[in-house]
Amino acid sequence: MGKELTWRKAIERILQDADGVMHYKDIAEKIVSEGLRQNVGATPSATVSANLATSIANDGEKSPFQKVGRGEYILRENAKKVKIKRLPGEETLEEATDKESQYEIISSFGMFWRRDFVDWNSTPKILGMQQLGASPVDFYNQIGIYLLYDGREIIYVGRSTNRPLGRRLYEHTADRLSTRWDRFSWFGLLPVSDKGQLGKLPEEYSAPKIVPALEAILIESLEPRQNRKRGDDLSAVEYLQKEDPEIDRKKKKALLESALSKV
Repeated sequence: MGKELTWRKAIERILQDADGVMHYKDIAEKIVSEGLRQNVGATPSATVSANLATSIANDGEKSPFQKVGRGEYILRENAKKVKIKRLPGEETLEEATDKESQYEIISSFGMFWRRDFVDWNSTPKILGMQQLGASPVDFYNQIGIYLLYDGREIIYVGRSTNRPLGRRLYEHTADRLSTRWDRFSWFGLLPVSDKGQLGKLPEEYSAPKIVPALEAILIESLEPRQNRKRGDDLSAVEYLQKEDPEIDRKKKKALLESALSKV
């Protein structure tokens, strides 16, 4: 095997072989699947995104990469050869870039993870990987929201703030829900480093406020049958929908016209 490519060279190789635009997550998957790098860390997609962004920010038009959409890139030398089409109403590059920072509260999540894939004890390893070939990350200490399933039905929504995700899930293997769930999903706030370590909550976030609010929203909207309380941390005022009077007027008009047509 030859010398391992740098991240930048690996990205260039993938984009060179691509027909056109690629999302940074797809670039990362190709780098791993083609073995261009053996050491990909725990967050290869994030590493690819950071390398692309750094190159463009530092080198400007001298960067070999060009951003053409939200998370989408192409080799600058190929950009003129490819006609990038946008559907009516689709975001421009500037609009997409402006919006990219608004989805950073939830840093990571897992969907429909299997209960029997965890060795349950008081400090279980809640292991996940960003993609095949990436280093595993232990999400035991993650904080956020989790959902428990019986089959595919959501039976319970909970939060992990004072006690981490792994501990809260472990408690549900011994409480009244112990025999009622077989899968779980989770949404975490703590960032993950490229070495697979959970970081600290950003100062601008307030877990005691954000997490209960998210939990309350899910409980109100999903109404899981094993949640004994409603979303009592949701301080917002609920409004009941009112039908537009114009709809009733149109119905009466249609009925009248139908009746007259039969005369």
